[in-house]
Amino acid sequence: MSKRALLEVIALGPEDAVAAQAGGADRLELVTDMEADGLTPSRATFAAIRAAVDIPLRVMLRAADGFASGDVAALCADAAALRAEGADEFVLGFLTPDGRPDLDAVRALAEVIDGCRWTFHRAIDRAADRDALRKELAGLTEPMGRLPADAAGPDTILTAGSPSGVDEGLRTLLAEQARTAAGEPGYGPRILVGGGLGLGHLPMLRAAGIDAFHIGGAARPAGWAAPVDAAAVREWREALDGVVSV
Repeated sequence: MSKRALLEVIALGPEDAVAAQAGGADRLELVTDMEADGLTPSRATFAAIRAAVDIPLRVMLRAADGFASGDVAALCADAAALRAEGADEFVLGFLTPDGRPDLDAVRALAEVIDGCRWTFHRAIDRAADRDALRKELAGLTEPMGRLPADAAGPDTILTAGSPSGVDEGLRTLLAEQARTAAGEPGYGPRILVGGGLGLGHLPMLRAAGIDAFHIGGAARPAGWAAPVDAAAVREWREALDGVVSV
């Protein structure tokens, strides 16, 4: 029997969250301001969504469009406030100007979120060297790494395999999944595919053993100005449930 694939849906507020859960979402990514590609939601928004649904919530930690960390102290304060409100899963990811992971920013936030599970988001698709980024993130949790013992690196990496989306990134996604399955260093985190993902991509990705998928615009047929459509999410849920993995 194949393992049920995880379906994560972007939610901007409680209405989105309720519709996504009704459609079969397993987890939500909480953001605000999709014009900036998703920023940190307010504590009040998190609380309202948490009260509206009972599925896991991963909260974005990002202050501005792009992949620079910006004001890390302010981000840490936001993370602490969200944790105080009950947030226990997060999404983050920052690059230096030369395309390497900004380990100082990642380390500072990882200490604040204190062992919570988190996703390194699509910053990987803009990295100068994807393999090196993965290994540097993995190095954070090695015995001589730079995080305290109760902090951890990401358990998930959100990626399309390419800055241009899944169409261009398929070969990379399949190669990285093979390395994940082989247990290679740096390839421990679960691959969460998102960014230009279409229903037609699912059979090949599932056949390769990928079991986590992320949608945003696909859950909103009427566009980002409209809320999540439960029927659109259900179409994805049924498509995933109908595809048999290896």
